[in-house]
Amino acid sequence: MNKQWWKSSVVYQIYPRSFMDSNGDGIGDLNGIIRKLDYLKELGVDVLWISPIYKSPNDDNGYDISDYQDIMDEFGTMEDFDRLLAGAHERKIKIMMDLVVNHTSDEHPWFQESRKSKDNPYRDFYIWRDPVDGKEPNNWGACFGGSAWELDEQTGMYYLHLFSKKQPDLNWENDEVRRRIYEMMNWWCEKGIDGFRMDVISLLSKVQTFPDGEKGDGLYGNSDPYVCNGPRIHEFLQEMNREVLSKYDLITVGETSGVTVEQAKKYANLDGSELNMVFQFEHAFLNNGPYGKWTDNPVPLPELKEVLSKWQTELEGKAWNSLYWDNHDQPRAVSRYGNDSPRYREVSAKMLATCLHMMQGTPYIYQGEELGMTNIYFESIDDYKDIECIDNYYELTGSGLISKEDMIRYLGLRGRDNARTPMQWDDTENAGFTTGTPWLKVNPNYKQINAASQVHDENSVFSYYKKLISLRKQYPIIIDGHYELLLPEDDKIFAYTRTLGKEKLLVICNFSEETLDCPLGLPEHGELLIANYETQEDGVLKPYEAIAVLTTEE
Repeated sequence: MNKQWWKSSVVYQIYPRSFMDSNGDGIGDLNGIIRKLDYLKELGVDVLWISPIYKSPNDDNGYDISDYQDIMDEFGTMEDFDRLLAGAHERKIKIMMDLVVNHTSDEHPWFQESRKSKDNPYRDFYIWRDPVDGKEPNNWGACFGGSAWELDEQTGMYYLHLFSKKQPDLNWENDEVRRRIYEMMNWWCEKGIDGFRMDVISLLSKVQTFPDGEKGDGLYGNSDPYVCNGPRIHEFLQEMNREVLSKYDLITVGETSGVTVEQAKKYANLDGSELNMVFQFEHAFLNNGPYGKWTDNPVPLPELKEVLSKWQTELEGKAWNSLYWDNHDQPRAVSRYGNDSPRYREVSAKMLATCLHMMQGTPYIYQGEELGMTNIYFESIDDYKDIECIDNYYELTGSGLISKEDMIRYLGLRGRDNARTPMQWDDTENAGFTTGTPWLKVNPNYKQINAASQVHDENSVFSYYKKLISLRKQYPIIIDGHYELLLPEDDKIFAYTRTLGKEKLLVICNFSEETLDCPLGLPEHGELLIANYETQEDGVLKPYEAIAVLTTEE
């Protein structure tokens, strides 16, 4: 395999609004990130993926962009960004920007022009269609609920928005749209950034006949087959690669909901003609129910193992994996896949980290994951800020499909605001995040879970992550070793091996709070790379125990 730097890197995702507030307005900002660069250097991460910081009216927390080449007022100025970039580079940390080019804000100058008249030069920058029988052009639904079409009274036509109605989709069929986007991307690369995380990048190419969809199970409902991985998507990304990506030494990852392993081999093929890697969501959707993610179904371990192992084995030698448990759109990993009770939170957080970081691929740590931060479990819809949580709550309870009590419980388990509560820095007021009133409530467990109490504690979750990150730099087998799943049917143990030449790495993880008999013995002369208990007992796994042992053939 090619030795690209991003293969041995660990990426840390920052959600700026919730990371660190420097000016007391209750909202995290760029100067707050600058203050915490030494913390990130101490952790040992290589790349910071920063969620959108561009100018935005904030209908969808910055994923609705009104100016791609300016900074959101709440976050600071372009001068602040330049200082952040320089400060990160001084510490040998790279910066990956969040690229949102499926849609803009309806307040972007392009859309403001586009909606003025049918013959405006910018009209074709977006997707406009005439009504059909006085109604929407087709039956597609938007990701946040409701129709994917919005009537614009001024011209009597509908525009497409796969997300909020304030997020009109760009028309990627238009050559000039693509040219202007590549121009903007090159501008950021010339500024010195090190890569792009590409938001919903698999949606750029739509089927141009815009047919009605049957009821779909995907994230985009009945529009899924016509908007995900569309007919020209690889053509567009190869063009983007030629015009921008290939000119710089970048890390690129595409958010590709609905992508299959076969499709991922095209997006992230090793010839480098498109992207370095993609985010797949198969494991994140495993416990979905009849109303999508709004359910309390547990995550079935045999299926989780099957999905993650499929991506490990089928991409090997063909494409590169990204590894993650959570992000700004997913609930907290320890609450979802581990056990966030005081008794088991730390040990299960370490177990999950071991399981993921010993696989092949580039690991992504979401802010606070390295502390074992948990879901917040709000008790009222009034506490939520996320448009997806709020819209789905009123749509599903209003139609009688889900009771209010059940929906609040589902939001507590799967809602996006679980990941967006402020970062827990210390045990002072508001967890040290702000001197003002935080934009979203701080998790009340910050007194027990915070960075200040963990950074100098060698047994903390933070120190455990720090060790995992350093192991990746020391042992090539973690990057290049061949993966093989063990005990595929076991519903409590996730075990696998990595093999490289004469070396073999055995990883065993107990996903339950039970003490288990383990059919896998520990190698006699192995080197214990990492474990989340001080002592190990052959043939027995303690609750949420994780062990990684390296052996070498004589």
